[in-house]
Amino acid sequence: MPTNAKITLSAAQRALFGELKNNWGWLLAFGVLSILLGTIGLGMTFGLTLASVLFFGVLLIAGGVAQLIDAFKCKGWKSTLWHVLIALLYVAAGILIVVDPVLASATFTLVLAWILIAVGIMRGVMAFQLRPADGWFWPLLSGIVSIALGGMIIAEWPVSGLWVIGLFVAIELILNGWSYVFVALAARKAGNVETEASAG
Repeated sequence: MPTNAKITLSAAQRALFGELKNNWGWLLAFGVLSILLGTIGLGMTFGLTLASVLFFGVLLIAGGVAQLIDAFKCKGWKSTLWHVLIALLYVAAGILIVVDPVLASATFTLVLAWILIAVGIMRGVMAFQLRPADGWFWPLLSGIVSIALGGMIIAEWPVSGLWVIGLFVAIELILNGWSYVFVALAARKAGNVETEASAG
């Protein structure tokens, strides 16, 4: 690659990565850690499901309590009663989740399955609207996969409620980790290009 091209590439990537090109190692380490945690999570989806649901329940309780405290600071506001009622619903929902996380995970899983089916149908409709254009098949394929996933979850429900959320969290951790690994490697490459350009 000519020196001028290297300098141009470096200038564009300098703006894109900033200081990350000098500290890419930390991002790479975080990505690898995320991949490892996700891989471990694949082997313990039930535990990961319960942990995720419990964490969500605790967040609801904390959010509800914070909203209750805020409601008492809003004297004179006409919607204070609604503010309090919403906060109490948050707390009640959080307590129900913490008391019976298995039932909560089964409920969340069923809702998730129907959402996947609805999204799949919408993608299918969108694909047929795009049919004259190139690439219309990909939204259709994506929609079919979403419908199939939702159908499989419902077919295995309520047992699927014990592992689906944990599986999704594990997959998300792995995908997140790989994305950070690739960003870190791109930042390292940008730093190398800049070093070569300044040396040349």
